[in-house]
Amino acid sequence: MRNILLTLSYDGTNFSGWQKQENEKTGPIRTVQDEIQKVLAVIHKEPIALAGSGRTDSGVHAAGQAATFISPIDSIPIENYIPAINSRLPHDIRILNAVEKPMDFHARFSATRRTYHYVIHCGSPLAHQMPYVWPIYRYPDIERLNNMASCLQGEIDCTTFSAAGDLSVSKHRFLEKAIFYPEGDTLVFEICANAFLWKMVRSITGSLLHYELKGKDKSFFQEILDGRDRTKAGPTAPAKGLFLWNVGFSGKRIHP
Repeated sequence: MRNILLTLSYDGTNFSGWQKQENEKTGPIRTVQDEIQKVLAVIHKEPIALAGSGRTDSGVHAAGQAATFISPIDSIPIENYIPAINSRLPHDIRILNAVEKPMDFHARFSATRRTYHYVIHCGSPLAHQMPYVWPIYRYPDIERLNNMASCLQGEIDCTTFSAAGDLSVSKHRFLEKAIFYPEGDTLVFEICANAFLWKMVRSITGSLLHYELKGKDKSFFQEILDGRDRTKAGPTAPAKGLFLWNVGFSGKRIHP
């Protein structure tokens, strides 16, 4: 028995998110977790459960998702899992790395931080860029955005930017970084925390761009954050610009 950690990327365009699910009328829905589990079942000749570090929503992408599974086979060299799985996966999922971990290691519960990138296109995106950016067709004030984003540091009650259907017991999260930086014609919003609420990153991104357009400042954003009122949040940014960039396992785990 071995506990194997996979690092993977996927294009979320044609997936209904990470987590395996079914429609009452039509049956299984296409998800990243389900596609990989089907391949693992073929390799191992029995069902294999795969645990992800987080549940990305429909249309959200990943450059560095992490997932663990228990393999009952000890004879397969770890490095062989990468070509063995990739050769059977659809083109919109790729395994990047595979390493063996202690049996008590878990992709979700051992993770200490998650980093997301949200990609905003400020000019006129090319056709092949459209599934991976949010085009806003203007160049926002980065200094104003970062001034407001500087409020997103430390332990914060993130109720303002939680979705109505979020079932989290606590809305508190520990944020390490939130910064905008230019990259060609795109503007990248990088945000890192111990964990995130459902649709939290998209809500923060959309709100910051909305407030920036209206000329708001840091004190206004702090007031909105402290108010813990979801109705004060701006529009939620679309899923297609969001990437789970990487998952960290070093340092002390801070519980949400």
